[in-house]
Amino acid sequence: MTLHVTFRSKRCLCAALYLVCAWGAFAPAHAALFDDDEARRQIAVEKKRVDDLAQQQQQQQQAAAARLDKIEDALKSQPVLQLFAQIEALRAELKSLRGDIEVLNNNVETSAKRQRDMYTDLDTRLRRIEQAAAAPAATPGAAPATPVSIAPAAATPAAPAVVATVAPAAVPAGTDPAEARAYEAAQAQRSSGNYKAAITAFQNFVKQYPKSSLAPRASYWIGDSYFNLRDYKLAIASQQALINAYPGSTSVSDALLNIASSQSEMGDAVASRKTLEDLIAKYPASDAADKAKRRLASPAPQAGAAAPAGAKP
Repeated sequence: MTLHVTFRSKRCLCAALYLVCAWGAFAPAHAALFDDDEARRQIAVEKKRVDDLAQQQQQQQQAAAARLDKIEDALKSQPVLQLFAQIEALRAELKSLRGDIEVLNNNVETSAKRQRDMYTDLDTRLRRIEQAAAAPAATPGAAPATPVSIAPAAATPAAPAVVATVAPAAVPAGTDPAEARAYEAAQAQRSSGNYKAAITAFQNFVKQYPKSSLAPRASYWIGDSYFNLRDYKLAIASQQALINAYPGSTSVSDALLNIASSQSEMGDAVASRKTLEDLIAKYPASDAADKAKRRLASPAPQAGAAAPAGAKP
């Protein structure tokens, strides 16, 4: 019996051990099964969130593409590109027209200067003929004057015509050497066409030698230089200053002639004619009065005719 009980006890012990082992094996498997389900659930949630984001981005891309298509359709439906092309064409045409205007203005200025120089040269040559014709009458028994031929004026003068009318003997004999050098230096600037430098030089001369016999003539050349620079207002003001400062000078008649020329260049024909008439009335025996008479009697342009007055320095 003892042996039988022992055997049964061993069987019970084996069964208990088996149950313990089975429970130990079942518990980890149950825990692992629970962890896998939670992981699958989380993966499914993340996948759904990623799919939602991808779908949202796709919808945004489709909306952007639709908006771009609408903009392209709007540009195609409206003549914006054609309008832009027309604006660019107008800009190019305007630029071309501006260039043509500049060329035309330059041609007009060149033609005006050429006409003025030609008229000045012609007037100078006529005055030489008059002097040559008057020389035999002033000197009894003198030989007849040699005729002076009048050649056509150059098409493009290299320097103002007044250069030929200024003789080296412009400075009277007995003039102070320093005074003479200053006047001749100013004349050299004017003769070379550097009128701005000539204006400064003549102004300095008048300021340094206000009582000189050459001061009225220097004042006249200031106005004449302004006239050649086409600053007609300053030309008139300078000649008027000469008239006020030296009313008894023989240069006053030439100053009035230059004023008339400036007024004519400014388009004030009435004032120019009035000045010429006053010149003739006040200085009827002057060379400037003869020129004024010819201007009033001739329809020829008056521009630049005042310059030959420099023949009497």
